[in-house]
Amino acid sequence: MEQPKFKFKCASCDEWHEGIPAWGWNYPFHFHTIPEAEREERCFLTTDLCVVDDKAFYVCGCLELPVVGTEEVLSLRVWVSLSKENFFKFQDLLGVEHRSQNGPYFGWLSVPIPTYPETMNLKTQVHIRDHGIRPFIELERTAHPISLDQQHGVDVERIQFLYDYFEHRGIEG
Repeated sequence: MEQPKFKFKCASCDEWHEGIPAWGWNYPFHFHTIPEAEREERCFLTTDLCVVDDKAFYVCGCLELPVVGTEEVLSLRVWVSLSKENFFKFQDLLGVEHRSQNGPYFGWLSVPIPTYPETMNLKTQVHIRDHGIRPFIELERTAHPISLDQQHGVDVERIQFLYDYFEHRGIEG
């Protein structure tokens, strides 16, 4: 039997929305701190990788929060800093179809996630996935609210709140 589609009513626009939304950041926070006029010289940025000043190394992945009462996940596209060694190991795997036996790699969450207390530099594990799917970002199990959301899931009210914030107030990055 097919599971009904997830839907919720937005508190801001009073419309019904169907499906689990997803949001993300186009670059790590550190990239944003580099003056725009200097970025081309000091930064390397693709949809999956970022290097700043040949000293800071970032990969893009999916921080997934299970949705309570469903088999779905709320996915946030985030950036994680890796050591130089692990960054180049990861980069070498980008074109490899079956690569999930590699890693996981330790990293630091490198985006501030609005609506949560400080998320910069939370400890993570970057789990490589096959078939070109972005890696799964696992937060260290702590009492931080976003770690608890990853462990226990988010409910409809939390998704409504996040939708209101991201879609009606907007984020940049």
